[in-house]
Amino acid sequence: MKNLEEYIEKAMQNIHEDRAAAKALLTELMLYIRQADERQKEVGMIAAKYLETLQRSNEQLVKISAIVQKNSKPTEGITDRDKQDLFDLIQGEESEE
Repeated sequence: MKNLEEYIEKAMQNIHEDRAAAKALLTELMLYIRQADERQKEVGMIAAKYLETLQRSNEQLVKISAIVQKNSKPTEGITDRDKQDLFDLIQGEESEE
């Protein structure tokens, strides 16, 4: 479990760094495009790549969230209290016979 937590922490750090870099570059690119309309053709594909990077980081966050949620679910099964209740029920039926 410790390794999973370390991997998740590292992945989250990478996601945040990637998102920050992509946002900074995309912001600069948008300012560059605003200077002249014809520049959009010139750098449109680059902008699309930055947006793809942001989308991939969103997908990674969703996957990490699913892993964390899966690992935080309580284990299903019979609790000690359930076992005791069943035992008491069986004992009660046996004493009635």
